[in-house]
Amino acid sequence: MKPVFSLLLRTSKKQTLEESINIIQKGDLELRNDLIHQYKPFVAKTVSSVCKRYIDEKDDEFSIGLIAFNEAIEKYSSEKGNSLLAFAELIIKRKVIDYIRKEAKNAQNIYMDLQEGDDLESSQSKVEASLSIDEYHRLSEQESRKEEILHFTKELNEYGLTFKELIKQSPKHADARQNAIKVAVILNENEDLKAILTEKKQLPVKQLEKLVEVSRKTIERNRKYIIAMFIILSGNYVYLREYLKGVLHS
Repeated sequence: MKPVFSLLLRTSKKQTLEESINIIQKGDLELRNDLIHQYKPFVAKTVSSVCKRYIDEKDDEFSIGLIAFNEAIEKYSSEKGNSLLAFAELIIKRKVIDYIRKEAKNAQNIYMDLQEGDDLESSQSKVEASLSIDEYHRLSEQESRKEEILHFTKELNEYGLTFKELIKQSPKHADARQNAIKVAVILNENEDLKAILTEKKQLPVKQLEKLVEVSRKTIERNRKYIIAMFIILSGNYVYLREYLKGVLHS
């Protein structure tokens, strides 16, 4: 029996993809293999969007994407609020970009390994290649940041928030932002409060008030900002976490 049909037979109509992941994480290797096989087109499409070209199963980038998808299955937690496919898409894109960067760096080392006796034309072409790789690094990092913002915006929407609204209602003073982030840190570290927020999409203000040093009024005033910072802390956001570090140490 083909893996796709096997998966469909073993998964009831009421069983969601996330529920299947829960079963896999408990040790069902056959279901894991079936799921990975079923979502190969998703992996190929995601990898292709990064590489800006058609990707098939023979490409190294596809193998990287498949490994990343498997990693997403292992690390996924429904408590974080986002779907498996949204989470997997972020992991796949980041791993493929890392792979491309590594390959580009290796190429750069080869290009810049100037040997004695190289003529001027040869040296110039190597320098030009190096500059092209630097530009690629810049564009690829720019693309990664863009992907994070898009994914972050989707998660904000799940809590009834928008990116525009977040920017408008962010605390104006640095100390207020620091206090709000500290509240988000405590929220992220408390499994009970985290569960309330991710399930009900509402900030547990009353419970938080007992654990933090700021007033209930302050928590409610910065509710949207605190939720946004929680999303970043609980998610796989590399570049947005840099922002948090900058605020906390400013």
